[in-house]
Amino acid sequence: MTEPLEKRLEKAMAELQAAQEAVARTERQLRQASFTVLSSDRAVRATVGPQGELSGIEFLENKYRAMSPQELAASVLEAANAARLKMNRHVMKAMAPFTEPSSGIPELKGFEVDWERIFGPEVLRDDDEDTPRDTGATPAWRDALGEDGED
Repeated sequence: MTEPLEKRLEKAMAELQAAQEAVARTERQLRQASFTVLSSDRAVRATVGPQGELSGIEFLENKYRAMSPQELAASVLEAANAARLKMNRHVMKAMAPFTEPSSGIPELKGFEVDWERIFGPEVLRDDDEDTPRDTGATPAWRDALGEDGED
């Protein structure tokens, strides 16, 4: 025996209200989020805000004084991009529950989000692919500068 339409509507409205409250709560939390990342050469620390905007740069231990402008720029970009990627993944994980259909009300389907189109393909790669590994390999930013990383 199927449930009366009024009961189904009542359940759907309650679930919709709960979803709206959860979205509002998630938005409040995301507005407060920030991520800070250290460059692989440990010369720069970059912080991004909730929309991926660069909100802080620190030059550590005066390492920048011995760096060329290109090396410093590469370190800043590396740290800022890594922090932005962490923020993008944080947003993606925080919003994931809203992309899934309702378990109790099949008519309430989740919404589809093309995260790759919004944030770029790197956001879908595993987190461990983005963390530097101690393989002895030259960092990509040094390759771009044609340097081997040795002093």
